[in-house]
Amino acid sequence: MKPLDPINVGLLGIGTVGGGTWDVLNRNADEIQRRAGRAIRISRVADKDLSRVKKIVGTKAKTTPDAFEVVRTRDIDIVIELIGGTTVARELVMEAIRQGKHVVTANKALLATHGNEIFKAAQKKGVMVAFEASVAGGIPIIKALREGLAANRIEWIAGIINGTSNFILSEMRDKGLPFAAVLKDAQKKGYAEADPTFDIEGVDAAHKLTILSALAFGIPMQFPKAYTEGVSTLAQADIRYAEELGYRIKLLGITKRKSKGIELRVHPTLVPTRRLIANVEGVMNAVLVKGDAAGPTLYYGAGAGGLPTASAVVADLVDVTRLITADPEHRVPHLAFQPDQLSSVPVLSIDEIETSYYLRMRVADKPGVLADITRILADSRISIGAMVQKEPEPGQSRVDIVMLTHRAIEKNVNAAIAKIEKLRTVVGKVTRIRLEELL
Repeated sequence: MKPLDPINVGLLGIGTVGGGTWDVLNRNADEIQRRAGRAIRISRVADKDLSRVKKIVGTKAKTTPDAFEVVRTRDIDIVIELIGGTTVARELVMEAIRQGKHVVTANKALLATHGNEIFKAAQKKGVMVAFEASVAGGIPIIKALREGLAANRIEWIAGIINGTSNFILSEMRDKGLPFAAVLKDAQKKGYAEADPTFDIEGVDAAHKLTILSALAFGIPMQFPKAYTEGVSTLAQADIRYAEELGYRIKLLGITKRKSKGIELRVHPTLVPTRRLIANVEGVMNAVLVKGDAAGPTLYYGAGAGGLPTASAVVADLVDVTRLITADPEHRVPHLAFQPDQLSSVPVLSIDEIETSYYLRMRVADKPGVLADITRILADSRISIGAMVQKEPEPGQSRVDIVMLTHRAIEKNVNAAIAKIEKLRTVVGKVTRIRLEELL
C-alpha cells in the first residue's frame, strides 16, 4: 500500500508546552507514525520570540512571529493553539476553522468561555477540535469521559485539577505553615505564577470543571454559572482539626447530576483520609468519576508541565490524524453527546446544593453556649454528626468548637451561620467548609 503523505502541523506558541510538544513529536516520531498510520510533522511555528523559536527548531520548520500567517497557510492540516488567553486565541481558532483546518488546543479558559461557539463552528465546517491537554495535563480524562465511559450514565465527578492549590494544601498540612508562607515557596519553586489568583481562587479549576461537566452530562459549557471558592482564606487550624477528625482538605472541582439540575462547584472540601483522592499530594492531579455501570474510577497523574501536557497534545494529533479522512458525521462528538442531543438541564445555584459541612466557631467558655448553637442548627433542619470542643488555652476564656453536620441544604446552613454569628457568646465569623464522603 502506498504510504500516505505526512500530516503538516502549524504550532502557535512554543513556550513550555509548545517546546515539549516539539520534543515529544520529534523524539518519538517513528512510534507515533506507527500509531497514526502516517508521519506527523510540525512544518510551521509561530512565536513572537523568534530567537527562542530558532534555538528550538533550527531549520526543521519555517518560523514566523505572525500566528495568523500559519493559520492561513494552505498546506497546514492541523493547527495547535498553545498561546493561551481568550481573545487572540479565540480569533486564531475561529480563523483556523474557517480555513477548514483541524485544531488541537490546551486552552481550558478558551473552551470554558467560548467552547459552545467554537464547537458549533467546527461542526458546521466538518473539522475537529481536540482538547485532551486542556484538563489535568497528561491524564487522559477527556478520552475516558468521551469514549471509555460511554456506556455509563455519569453520576458525579470530583477532581483535584489544580496542582498549585494542591501543593499549597499539602505543604500547609505537612509543615504546619500558614498559607502566605507556602504560597511564597510555591512561587519560588515555579509552581505558582507571580499573580496566582486564577490558581488559588479556584478559577483555573472552574474552567476545567466546566469542560468535564459538559462531557459528563451532555450540557453546553456554562462557566459563568460555576460556583468558585479558593484556598487563600484557609487557616492552619482547620487543616489540623480536619486531620484530627479523619479528613483532609482538598480543593475539589465537583459536578453532580441531581434531580433538579447539575451541580457545578469548586471549593475546599473535607475528604475522608481513607479515600485515595485524599492522598494525592504536591502538584499531582486526580479525577474521580462515578458511573452507574463502572462505579468509581480514579485517574491520577501530572496535571501540568511541558512533557505531560505535550503527551496529551500529541495524543490529540494522533487521534485527529487517524480520523482526518473519516466522515464528520461518524467522528466522536466534541462533547461526547451528539450536538443535537445536548441537554438544557439547568446548573443549580450553590444555595440549592446538598452536602455535609465542617463548622468551626470560637465561643465564650461558659454554660449554655453549646445549647444555643445546637438549637439554631436544629431550627434550620441541620443535624450534627460529630463535635469536638477544644480545651481553652491557659489564661483564655474562649474555646474552639468544631462540628461536622449530616447532609443539609446550603441555604439552610447559610441562614444558621448568620444567626450563630449574632450570638453574643460567639466571637467573629463561623468557618464553614463543605464535606464530601465521595461514596
